[in-house]
Amino acid sequence: MWEIKIKRKLTRLIVALPDRIQARLAALRNDLRADGPEQPSWPNYSKLGANEHHCHLTHHYVACWRVLSETEMELEVYYVGTRENAPY
Repeated sequence: MWEIKIKRKLTRLIVALPDRIQARLAALRNDLRADGPEQPSWPNYSKLGANEHHCHLTHHYVACWRVLSETEMELEVYYVGTRENAPY
């Protein structure tokens, strides 16, 4: 199982998101925990770089994550928000 980390600052922003987006993020976290960083079954999933990935939670919201350590199986979700403000 992969460990999923979310920074405190991002956690505060997630709480402010609509409930349906929070529910989709929870489902993504479960999939990341079980299957690791590659999530081809999620809408518009793609690699952003060697260790960074993203997918759409809905048409307007995306999530981005990176591999912190393959050996320790650690991922970090570093962005959840609108497509317009996504860091890619």
